[in-house]
Amino acid sequence: MSIPAKDEELTIGSVVALSKQYGDVLVVDDGSVDKTAKVAELSGAKVLRHKVNLGKAEALRSAFKYAFENGYDVVVCLDADGQHDPCDIPKLLEPIIKDEADLVIGSRFLRKNVPRYRIFGQKVLDILTNFASEVKITDSQSGFRALNRKVLEYLKDFRSEGYSIESDMIAFLAGKVRIKEVPIDVRYDVPNKHKKNPFAHGFSVLSSLVGFIGYKRPLLSFGVPGFISVLIGLIFGFIAFSEYYVTNKLPYAPTIACGLFLILGLLLVVSGLILNSLVQIMKVYRR
Repeated sequence: MSIPAKDEELTIGSVVALSKQYGDVLVVDDGSVDKTAKVAELSGAKVLRHKVNLGKAEALRSAFKYAFENGYDVVVCLDADGQHDPCDIPKLLEPIIKDEADLVIGSRFLRKNVPRYRIFGQKVLDILTNFASEVKITDSQSGFRALNRKVLEYLKDFRSEGYSIESDMIAFLAGKVRIKEVPIDVRYDVPNKHKKNPFAHGFSVLSSLVGFIGYKRPLLSFGVPGFISVLIGLIFGFIAFSEYYVTNKLPYAPTIACGLFLILGLLLVVSGLILNSLVQIMKVYRR
């Protein structure tokens, strides 16, 4: 079990104690200023400490590196704040043990027990994650997931930042490993609420996903805006031509707008085509 933690002395002990019945527990203390590390050790966990806060992504990278170097075949990640129920761990392990999946994600939405106020933002991030990864995921932000050694090997070259790691991981692994979801229960009445402002959290994940979409699906991210820009340019062109036909004078504003939108749109479309060709060449090269 891999548990990234920062200032979770109130809950880390019970999370470790409940998780230990399913295997070894590793807690990565990411620069805590409270007694998180001490409580985790007293509860029976192996503790790795970051002297300063490096973020959730780096905490998980440290855990994955430790698991790979020490010969573990399966790693289960869960949060330290008590939101995840360690009793659900066998559900995540089952598809891996049966060789049905390499990465198993615990989905809150398969149980439909998520508060309404969280659903909209979550769905937006899910849609963008699905665009970036080309796989259908109902809970891209779930940190409760299990992965086998094949995934650990891929993740040696994986980079991400902060709380966007869940979506970034899916986009990075899509097409390389088998991904499956299982239903889980989640508690929201935990002592420490989300440490990051939900808007800031959502924006950071959103910006990361937009970057992934641009990298993996450039024809979509450049071509669609380009097509829209060309369409707007044609509309302005029609307005300008109509006024010229009636007055025999070329209107300044619609003509300039037509030219600008057409040039911008064509540049975006051409860029999307070029980048898409490069992506396809890289895919062939990696094979």
